[in-house]
Amino acid sequence: MCNSLAPAPYRPAPGATEVQDSRKEYPPAPEPLPVPVMDNHTHLDFRHGLIEVAVSDAMDAAAAVGVQGAVQVGCDLESSRFTVQAVDTDPRLLGAVAIHPNDAPVYAGRGELESALAEIEELARHPRIRAIGETGLDFFRTHGEGLKHQRYSFRRHIDIAKRLGLTLQIHDRDAHDDVVQVLMEEGAPERVVFHCFSGDEELARICNDNGWYMSFAGTMTFKNAANLRAALAIAEPTRILVETDSPFLTPHPYRGRPNASYMVPYTVRSMAEVTKDDVAELCARLAANTLEAYGSWD
Repeated sequence: MCNSLAPAPYRPAPGATEVQDSRKEYPPAPEPLPVPVMDNHTHLDFRHGLIEVAVSDAMDAAAAVGVQGAVQVGCDLESSRFTVQAVDTDPRLLGAVAIHPNDAPVYAGRGELESALAEIEELARHPRIRAIGETGLDFFRTHGEGLKHQRYSFRRHIDIAKRLGLTLQIHDRDAHDDVVQVLMEEGAPERVVFHCFSGDEELARICNDNGWYMSFAGTMTFKNAANLRAALAIAEPTRILVETDSPFLTPHPYRGRPNASYMVPYTVRSMAEVTKDDVAELCARLAANTLEAYGSWD
C-alpha cells in the first residue's frame, strides 16, 4: 500500500492496478521548514516512481513544506527543451541547460555535438535560464576515447556560461582534480556551483578559496558520507546550497525511494546538525545564497 502521508500528487490514483513496489513509493512529507528555501537542482521530467507528476503539482507539494522554488536542470537537448517549457509554465522555476558529460560522447559519436552545443547556447538565452549545467566530468561512467569529448564539451560549456553571464552547474563524479584543473585553465565563470557536492575537506577548501558554491544533496545524510559532512562543516557559510537532484539521491532514512523537491527539508535539517545552526537561520542563509547564485525568481 502506498504511504498515505506522501503529498497527494505523489500517490497512485484510487483503484490503480499497478503492482505496488515499496521501493517506488514516494516518502512521507516532512515537517515544513520555518523559512522558505529553494531546491537548486531537480529533474522534473524524469520519472523514478509509480507516479507521473505535473510541474505545477510538484511545485505545490514543495511549497507546502517550505520549498518555494527550484532550478529545473536539463541534461541533453530533449530535457533542456523541456526545461525552457517548464520555466514558462511555472514562475516558481528557473532553469539550467546543458549536455551532460556522459552524453557528450554520444552526441560526438553521431557527429552532432557541435549542433547540440549551438542549440544549448540558444536555449540559454531565455531570460529564466540562469545556469549552464549540468556539465563537467564523469570518470565513473565514461572512459577511454569518450573522455576527450567530455573535456571538450566541458570547456565549451564554460565558454558559453562566461559569454552569456550565467552560472555554471558542475557534475563532478570521481574527477575532482581534473574538474578544478579545467576551471583554472579556462578561467571559471563568476558563479560556479558544484552540484551534488561529492568531495572532501580538500575540495571544500578549494571552493572556499575560489568563491565556488557547494550544493549538498541527500547524499550528505547517508551513513557512509562522513567526507561530505566534514566538507560541509568547513564550507564557507555563504557558499553552501541545498538540492535534491530528484528523483535521485533521496535522503536517509528513505534512501532508494523516489525523491522530489518536497524532500528538501530532510536534508536541510541534517545540514543544520552538521553546521550547528538554528534551522531557521540556516534556511535564511540557504535562500540568500541561492539568490546570489541564480538571481531573483520574480
